[in-house]
Amino acid sequence: MTAEVDPAAGPAMSYVYAVSRTGTPLESALTGRPGLEGSPLRTVRSGELLALVSSVPSALYGTEGVTAQMEDLDRLEVLARTHHAVVEAAYEHATVLPMRLVTVYLDDGRVRGMLAEREAEFSALLSRLEGHVELGVKVYADPREAVTVSGLGPEADAAAGPGRAYLQKRRAQQQNHRTTYRSAGTVAAGIPARVANLARAHVAHRPQLGDLARAAGENIVNDAYLVDGTQAEAFRAALSGLADEVPGVRVEITGPWAPYSFATPPSAGGGEPR
Repeated sequence: MTAEVDPAAGPAMSYVYAVSRTGTPLESALTGRPGLEGSPLRTVRSGELLALVSSVPSALYGTEGVTAQMEDLDRLEVLARTHHAVVEAAYEHATVLPMRLVTVYLDDGRVRGMLAEREAEFSALLSRLEGHVELGVKVYADPREAVTVSGLGPEADAAAGPGRAYLQKRRAQQQNHRTTYRSAGTVAAGIPARVANLARAHVAHRPQLGDLARAAGENIVNDAYLVDGTQAEAFRAALSGLADEVPGVRVEITGPWAPYSFATPPSAGGGEPR
């Protein structure tokens, strides 16, 4: 049964966070926990599959409402954090297919229809992801942290004169910048071979820029690897210290996460309710 939402915000719609199999602890583990807009989570079943959903108001999650939310960075952050928190909580109880952010259907009946239509596809994906986690690998280049060219101290400035000293400093900065990014590229190129025997699949995402790139330096590699959960520590060990002796280059490993990058979401996701 679809939960009620504030009538002033429009009719209730069904927001889907993840898909899993029936007969797992997930069927009851998260029921009643608050999801988006504080609406309690519930499950919708069809055949051997279930969807973890909650009710959301159409004024905010219909096409126009979603567009407005995507343009409000503060609101978008709350939406994304809540969505991902629900998925991560679900993954503690069962293998799940995380759905794309803002996967919305007009009602639970449409959700059941989606599950029935894609049962074979989702069942195959769940079998593939069983026992696996996602690990992220990011490579950063930060010329400011790299070792600068020597011989440009105050004595050199005085001997060369202000104009020449400035040109020397600029050349050194440019050389340092090129060297740092070249080194970062070399480090990145060596990662796949180091984890080839530990990763089942690999996805290259766009590097994070702007507000998404909160770490120091520029993110030049933002990849995801599908790894057997029992091999997660071995994966980390394989990349441990990879850039320790490379000035201005840093490798960051994140996770384990639910395997977002390796789950195919329904085509109705992304603010297009059906």
